[in-house]
Amino acid sequence: MALASEKRILVVDDEPDVRDFLSTCLEDAGFQVEIAIDGFDALEKIEKSPPDLITLDLLMPRISGIKLMRKLRKNKEWKKIPVIIVTAHAKDELGQKDLEGIYAEEVAPVPEHILEKPITPSSLVNGIGKILDVQTDVEAAAERSDVLNLIKNCSPDKLKEIQGLLG
Repeated sequence: MALASEKRILVVDDEPDVRDFLSTCLEDAGFQVEIAIDGFDALEKIEKSPPDLITLDLLMPRISGIKLMRKLRKNKEWKKIPVIIVTAHAKDELGQKDLEGIYAEEVAPVPEHILEKPITPSSLVNGIGKILDVQTDVEAAAERSDVLNLIKNCSPDKLKEIQGLLG
């Protein structure tokens, strides 16, 4: 299993607050993060260095998330990049038709996952962790915390027994 620090995520959203929130969540989990302010900016960054995963808003100026998905499909290398749609419009008129169109075209890539705003840090990080098969710093910290709690609550005799098994 890879570490989050080995993976680069491209966060694409035209709203500065959303970009900041997503990038902070991902950086806190250990990922390398790059941001793009719209689909055009994202395309330029993908051309320079394709990321390991893209979080993508649907509705943006210049090149929308759906148009960017279509451009990704046309490139042999880029079509393999996993995409998570992060949108407030998955079920309304603005985004639903676009999403239906993407799935109807049946050409890779289709979004790996759709997260509806507002999202939680754990849903974002856990979703990306599963897609990329990585252990995030958040998961590693939780595991360390669990082990420390077990040790703290363990009797001295049990600790000596465990030490003997490890030693």
